[in-house]
Amino acid sequence: MSNILTVSELTKSVKALLEAEFPFVWVRGQVSNLARPASGHVYFTLTDGDAALSVVWFKSSQASAESVDRGGERVNPLTGEIEEERGGTALTGSGLEDGMEVLCAGRLNVYEPRGQYQLVAELVQARGVGDLAVAFEALKKKLAAKGYFDEDRKLELPRDPKRVAVVTSKSGAAIRDFLRIADTRGTGAEIRIYPVLVQGDRAPAQIAAALDQVDGEGWAEVVVLIRGGGSLEDLWAFNTEEVADAIYRARLPVLTGVGHEPDVSIADFVADKRAATPSHAAQELWPRRETLAQKVDVLDLGLARAYAAWLSGKEGGFEHLRKALVWLSPQRRLERMEDRFSALMSRLQGAGLDHYFERAEQGARAAEGLSRAFGTHKLDGLSRDAAGLAHRLDRAFGPGRVDGLAGAVDGLGRRLDKSGRGAAETATQRLAVLETALRGLDPEGPLDRGYALVRVAGTGEFLRDPRRVTKGDALDITVRDGRVAATVTDTRPNEE
Repeated sequence: MSNILTVSELTKSVKALLEAEFPFVWVRGQVSNLARPASGHVYFTLTDGDAALSVVWFKSSQASAESVDRGGERVNPLTGEIEEERGGTALTGSGLEDGMEVLCAGRLNVYEPRGQYQLVAELVQARGVGDLAVAFEALKKKLAAKGYFDEDRKLELPRDPKRVAVVTSKSGAAIRDFLRIADTRGTGAEIRIYPVLVQGDRAPAQIAAALDQVDGEGWAEVVVLIRGGGSLEDLWAFNTEEVADAIYRARLPVLTGVGHEPDVSIADFVADKRAATPSHAAQELWPRRETLAQKVDVLDLGLARAYAAWLSGKEGGFEHLRKALVWLSPQRRLERMEDRFSALMSRLQGAGLDHYFERAEQGARAAEGLSRAFGTHKLDGLSRDAAGLAHRLDRAFGPGRVDGLAGAVDGLGRRLDKSGRGAAETATQRLAVLETALRGLDPEGPLDRGYALVRVAGTGEFLRDPRRVTKGDALDITVRDGRVAATVTDTRPNEE
């Protein structure tokens, strides 16, 4: 039986052989997946389109690899070589960028915990921007000139959509992350997956065809184009003009979630909305359910306050009308007329009878006094004066005058009775009109006549247009004596 090695033993053997065979090498390639953690070390991938090599550039190596000027020539202190002879300029960690074509000098190393070989860089020289980066910028400039990135052509995403089409790989982590987030947000949606390749030469054509298919079917409210992270080469299918054209001609809103936060593709620029990741794309489409529940509570409280205010206003108006009706009622008017009539009669009695007799008694006493004082002749003259005064008083305040005033009061009473009945009839008609209007404002009044209120289950939205629902949607129907749950089996809009 042959010698059986452990994983550690095999890895150590590979490490020893590899590091002994390549103690120091120069490697040329394009930088991608650049990362600068807080430690100061730099990690990136070096690729030439056919293969990829992981590179680590430690902070100490960055400092020791700074070039030293020697008479205007930049000399590598590690190798003694003049850098211009290699056609590049030495870089620092902060000067390195994705897409740059670089020369890396260093040693190969095996990172044992992962069993992965990598280049430990001692020196990095710039060789210019890579071919893919140049192609990216050229296409970006071309499409911008054609108006592909204009904001005024972009569509708004639907909020909490019910029908979503997803164009992506059916087996990638992107679709799993998207579905996981979608399952915890919104009020429920139907999601259709259109599987495509998201990497390689055949990917652009499949992606463009899937976008055209979704747009042609007209089923979805929004189409989502997602893919997990990767190098610039891995994401290149989303930097092609073929995919950009398909997104541009789409009549549905297009949401992209390609790669990670730093990754920006041509598809992101053309799309109506860009999300940082596939998970973020789901968050852009559907609100948190806690937020929706809180919004329902706010709307419920607002509706209750609005109804209470409306009802209070109606009660105040009704009370005002009731008081006005009481004040204008014939009974109250008759009572006021009787009070005034009594007051007038009291004044007439005081002025025409009691005062008259009082004046007569005063005249008699005065005549008697004058008779004693002045004798018969003078008394006769005073008597005649008193008689004339009594006659005038009788004309002004006697029974005839009282009868005339009583007749006038009777006429006023008849006119008052007639006007009171007219006012009462007008007020009664006005009250009937207001009662009819008040009954018409009752939102549940039509239920007594056999009508029903239909809401879409979950949203509480009143259903007025059959095109707002689809087969299988749940409905909540309110009738006069209760509620009925139903499911849509068919929708038929009115023919115009």
